[in-house]
Amino acid sequence: MRETGRAEFTRKMKRTHTILLPDMLHYHNALLQAAFAACGYHLEILPEEQNLPGYSLPYISSDYCFPTVLILGQVLAAVRSGRFQPDQIAFMEPQAGGACRAGNIYNSMIESLKKAGYSQIPVISLNAFGQYKHPGFTITPKLLFCAVAAVCFGDLLMTLYQQVRPYECRRGDAKACWQRWNDKLCKDIAAGKNISAKKRKERYRQIVRDFAKIPMEDRNIRRVGIVGEIYIKFSPIGNRHLEQFLQKQDCAYRMGGFVNYCIYLVDSEQEDQELCGAGRMERKACDMVLRYLIRIQNDINQSIVQESRFAPDANFAEMKELAAPIINRGCRTGDGWLVAAEAADLIERGYENILIVHPFGCLVSHVCERGILKKLHERYPNVNIQTVEYDYDSANTLRESRIMLGISGRRS
Repeated sequence: MRETGRAEFTRKMKRTHTILLPDMLHYHNALLQAAFAACGYHLEILPEEQNLPGYSLPYISSDYCFPTVLILGQVLAAVRSGRFQPDQIAFMEPQAGGACRAGNIYNSMIESLKKAGYSQIPVISLNAFGQYKHPGFTITPKLLFCAVAAVCFGDLLMTLYQQVRPYECRRGDAKACWQRWNDKLCKDIAAGKNISAKKRKERYRQIVRDFAKIPMEDRNIRRVGIVGEIYIKFSPIGNRHLEQFLQKQDCAYRMGGFVNYCIYLVDSEQEDQELCGAGRMERKACDMVLRYLIRIQNDINQSIVQESRFAPDANFAEMKELAAPIINRGCRTGDGWLVAAEAADLIERGYENILIVHPFGCLVSHVCERGILKKLHERYPNVNIQTVEYDYDSANTLRESRIMLGISGRRS
């Protein structure tokens, strides 16, 4: 243990410890596990448990945001479940930085584990800024390329699945295709195969062709776009299994890919560097990463448009233009202007009902998500746009009635 009191993830622990990651990127989880396995790490996704606030609230203030309450709840539930030996596990917390309290989850996790009597458990920060280093965990080029492949394939499978499932002639075909490819890609990534740009593009085309073979029928169905705070949007624990609820209401739903968010973060960092007068090498490195991410997004999009029945997300330049009339692009705290851009993109693609999901009491979300409602309604007067707030003590009935209000618009 270091002098700071933070338990260290050592090189030896790489062989002996299981790294537990909170469940956020539901469509990407298995692929990310494979990416870590390719580099010798044993990664598991923390399972969903009942009453997660009951585990976390004894150790943190009730004023903490909903994602923090749930993530810490998953961590503390895991150490008390009996499934894991405390001396053989570590936790990992992704950090994007920024001004919101979610940036403090990492330190809150360490302090909560100390209070609960598990100070020996290391907490690894997964970030792109080199903060909180551990000798046993390094983001190597191989891990980076495997993780990029996992995110890209996860985005593609999610996009195709969400566009096929509501219109499939035979129920279950889209899920079966998704599962088949997910299993195949996990094996590839774990073995370090087919992760180069060229191989990925070949796989993209194969995946798109397979989904295109699924028989589909035109249906008069409500189309719902899901945008908002990153954790609530993607995590079924955070959004209380919103996708399953919408399926029961016979809705076609869709959300933007995680690559959008990654590009947005790097673009925001580049803007900050220019404002703060960063050095030439820093700006050049940031620009190279941004160009790389935009290129891999374009590769995915080009593969999707080869099949006319599918539509990709707008590219990043288009996203910026879509957001410009709604919110200033200088709004880069939290999910910033990306929420408005994704909402506008989905509306332009024919999604006439938009759900903006975010944690209750989150100032960043209120500014960037509730704050854009007036402009969105003015720009798209015929679209049903509603915000849905999530909190640990809000009633399911209240939240579901808000969702029903948000999907009560026209059918297409």
